[in-house]
Amino acid sequence: MVICIKKLVLPLSRSIAKNLLVARQMNTAIKTESVKSLFYKEYGEPVDVLHFTTQTINQPESNQVSVKWLLAPVNPADINTIQGKYPSKPPLPAIPGNEGVGEIIAIGSDVKGLNVGDKVIPNGVNLGTWRTHANYKSEELLKVPKDVGTVEASMLNVNPCTAYRMLKDFVPLVPGDTVIQNGGNSAVGQIVIQLCKAWNYRSVNVVRDRPDIKELKDYLISLGADEVLTEDEIRKTQIFKSKKLPSPKLALNCICGQNAVEVMRHLPHGGIMVTYGGMSREPLTVATSALIFKDITLKGFWMTAWTKANMNSQERINMYNELGALFRDKKLKAPPHKLVPFCQYQEAVTNVLNVNGKTGVKYILDLTKP
Repeated sequence: MVICIKKLVLPLSRSIAKNLLVARQMNTAIKTESVKSLFYKEYGEPVDVLHFTTQTINQPESNQVSVKWLLAPVNPADINTIQGKYPSKPPLPAIPGNEGVGEIIAIGSDVKGLNVGDKVIPNGVNLGTWRTHANYKSEELLKVPKDVGTVEASMLNVNPCTAYRMLKDFVPLVPGDTVIQNGGNSAVGQIVIQLCKAWNYRSVNVVRDRPDIKELKDYLISLGADEVLTEDEIRKTQIFKSKKLPSPKLALNCICGQNAVEVMRHLPHGGIMVTYGGMSREPLTVATSALIFKDITLKGFWMTAWTKANMNSQERINMYNELGALFRDKKLKAPPHKLVPFCQYQEAVTNVLNVNGKTGVKYILDLTKP
């Protein structure tokens, strides 16, 4: 067999030989009977409207690559999208999933900068990662360094980027400044803690009380948190009045309700609160005095909107490079997570929205176990 291949290739130009080898790779890379995906034809609760389907896909066109998806996190936004409650709505029927990491298994003849074996993540939204294989245009994917862990790469697009942008874009923080946040044990909250540690900011983190509160506090402190306080403790704390820590210039809010009110109280004159979630399902309220006498500014942040506005910006490239380096250097690590076999997706979609916010576990679909 080897001799036969040599006789065939030797008379041809090097470029033609390369194309033949690529074609050989493509012809053997995809086993269509194993291409499996979740899809929904109508909005509703995921356990009711999600169904498995087996599909066949063509070999990639000249400007496409074939991706074998490995892992896909399940985020609250994914659930809200399936429910029809999220502002970003893909056309139906749709395959859910905004995040994930995959491996390129075949490439088209005109693709540049990507190769078989590269790890990639979505370069955009609503790409549909809850499936085992798919074809994409090369510009719909971002290559990630091989030395970034597979789990870390799978969740690179949403939580780390959200934490990064909120710390960068609203207040010109300098080393020694304080950031206060609720939802300190959330996936975004844990990245905020680690970024503050890496950039020499101080972080005060509010969490909900629970029987194992000491273990949670110890864990967040091990990530780099300066203070971890319960909702009751944040109402009574004197850490800012006593000058133990400087008053926070920036507050990050993913809870809303009374929790956010208590956090806002600690902002100084001209402070900014950025809201990026509403886990309590209660409205964000603000005292009149906070607006008139303290000139507090309330802002909102949605990572999807930022991505769409900055899709091809150098700033976005720089962000991914810096986050990738921090993960590689172990200055960032993934939050506690659970890998769920693809065939058991119901566990993930049922538990990812936790109203009392106490689990702190990120669910990730293992697409290699369909």
